[in-house]
Amino acid sequence: MTIQIEFIADDGQRRTVEAVEGKSVMWAAVENGVEGILADCGGCMTCATCHVIVPEDWRERLPPPTSDEDAMLDMTAAPREPGSRLSCQLVVTPQLHGLTLKLPPTQY
Repeated sequence: MTIQIEFIADDGQRRTVEAVEGKSVMWAAVENGVEGILADCGGCMTCATCHVIVPEDWRERLPPPTSDEDAMLDMTAAPREPGSRLSCQLVVTPQLHGLTLKLPPTQY
């Protein structure tokens, strides 16, 4: 099954990518050249430059953030919003097919 995830840039541009099951949503973005996901730490959860905002209708379908992720979300360049997550902590599963994520205005 092809797992597609859509990223919506701050300017409204949309980009749908094919994601690999078992990898992170961050890697799906990086490997497909999605602008707006910097992933400076490579997914080690030390930089918060893979910040995404999960729409309300998807939030309950995802596992809750760990306490470490929650702490890192306080370090994002753009203000934290309801639904803010680090895409390096979201593992691609078939259940994420059709997930749409908003990108913040900046990662720096």
